[in-house]
Amino acid sequence: MRSLKARKMFKRIIRELKNHAPFTIFGALTGIVIMAFCWRLPFKASYNIFYTLHPIHVFLSALVTASMYKLYKGERIKGKRGLWTLIIIGYVGSIGIATLSDSVIPYLGEYLLGLPHRGLHLGFIEKWWLVNPMAFLGIAVAYFKPSTKFPHAGHVLLSTWASLFHIIMAMGREVSLFLYIAIFFFLFISVWIPCCVSDIVFPLLFVRPAKGTSAAHSH
Repeated sequence: MRSLKARKMFKRIIRELKNHAPFTIFGALTGIVIMAFCWRLPFKASYNIFYTLHPIHVFLSALVTASMYKLYKGERIKGKRGLWTLIIIGYVGSIGIATLSDSVIPYLGEYLLGLPHRGLHLGFIEKWWLVNPMAFLGIAVAYFKPSTKFPHAGHVLLSTWASLFHIIMAMGREVSLFLYIAIFFFLFISVWIPCCVSDIVFPLLFVRPAKGTSAAHSH
């Protein structure tokens, strides 16, 4: 039974990755266009833009992740234990994956490309008073009014641009064709896998859908 469930989950992951790939490529291309105009942006400006986009991404990720869990769990979220489970899943699924997507993978790219001002900006630590409340706000909205209908386009673009401005903070040299190609690759990877894992796979690891219960995923 477990092996059958694992195979079904694996097939779903592959299907979702295939479905998400085309628009993720488009999102990465928009990032490259923005970088062409903004790569000389001062560090402080890039920093401020990152800390506008990243918290919004965390909020939406928490909303979708917690909503997926709540909708599949149905009426079985009861009492303090059910509430704490929802909070933990929403928090880890948003903070953990959004940090991987917006900060960790971009930093890995900065390090491998030898960008001069590279640095790892972990929002839930560096600006804990901003990023963490956004995650809890997303979870609260999901608890009272769960929704997975935020457009996927918006989510992909937010994550892509947050990752981009993390990288722009590290710039400090002329942008070559190779650098554009490499940054496109890291922008694609930083969004493609984490977004699928956060919104779809992660919350469903913790539930066994009740009969007749379904949740529409359309973002």
